Amino acid sequence: MSQNATAVVGVGTTAYGRLPEHDAYSLGMWALSNALDDSGLGFADIDAVIINRIPDYQRFCEVAGIDPQFVTITPGHGRFAAICIDMACALVRSGRCNTVALVYGNNGRSAGDAYGGADDSYGSGGNGLWFPYGMTSPGAFHALMARRHMQMFGTTPEHLAEISITFRRHAGLNPNAVMRSPIDLDGYLGARMICEPLRLLDYCLINDGGVALIITSAERARDRAKRPIYVRGAALQTVFAESTFPPDDFWYGALRSVSQRSMAQAGLTRDDMSALMIYDNFTPTVLFSLEGAGYCPVGESGRFVAEGHLGLGRRYPANTSGGHLSESYMQGWALNVEAVRQLRGECDVRQVQDAANVHYIAASPVCSSIVYSRDPS
Repeated sequence: MSQNATAVVGVGTTAYGRLPEHDAYSLGMWALSNALDDSGLGFADIDAVIINRIPDYQRFCEVAGIDPQFVTITPGHGRFAAICIDMACALVRSGRCNTVALVYGNNGRSAGDAYGGADDSYGSGGNGLWFPYGMTSPGAFHALMARRHMQMFGTTPEHLAEISITFRRHAGLNPNAVMRSPIDLDGYLGARMICEPLRLLDYCLINDGGVALIITSAERARDRAKRPIYVRGAALQTVFAESTFPPDDFWYGALRSVSQRSMAQAGLTRDDMSALMIYDNFTPTVLFSLEGAGYCPVGESGRFVAEGHLGLGRRYPANTSGGHLSESYMQGWALNVEAVRQLRGECDVRQVQDAANVHYIAASPVCSSIVYSRDPS
């Protein structure tokens, strides 16, 4: 085992849904308290805090009663889940910090958040050139990408439906999921069109909730309350300089790069993966991720999902919690927690048998890949 190995020793989540009695601070505190209980650590053991989606790091630390040696706050885009985890691992590997708390709190549903519209500056606002044409939301951009994929490769609405139906089936086994009622193809096709070709059930769920992870060194992880889960490989790749959004290549180049680098760091291959956690803000993002990460050839992801490979009991069970589409849109954070819980064997009826390695993939202007493992090497 490398002396620089890092591990997740605690995870915590809140309830999800409409929680008007909570703000982002209390949701973050709820999740962090659960993560510390999970790890057997206390607030005093934290020497670094990375805050996401919570308005102010100083106020949060004041509420928690902690004085970390390192603190930072990051933008609320979903791509930052992996960026923050990568940062935490770097802090631990460098010896700069011993125990990093990553805390996400989002009261978006109660606050009335809506991603889109004339007043929304999606992402950095750098795509304002598109606004006069109605391209003011993530859904509009992903709909454009989905239509292009359909034209190029013959992808169909039924292929997108399979993703939504499969993840909802998984959510039905997760008591914490917001949407648990089963859906079928007729229900998917009958859902209202939001931005053609994407329907209501192609979209993620904006909800209130909090998520926290505790990361430390593999050596310190040995004495914790539960089995440590190792971050065996992680990689990031921005797609800014030579690309527009939406990108011409569906982020394939960046996804290929991060997957190859993180797998090489882990000493593992796709064949070693027990499950996948795929950032599913919209159903077509799952297709782009599968192709870019090499789980199926370019252009064949629609047929790949239609064959059922992402379901529990199949080769690459994906988003076993229900993911963003049916558990809750926690912007990547809860998918990383699900990876840890699967590898610990804590997922009850949705448990992947003999789970050994889980691959988290996010397709976005900052593509990311994290390989979690039950064993350190």
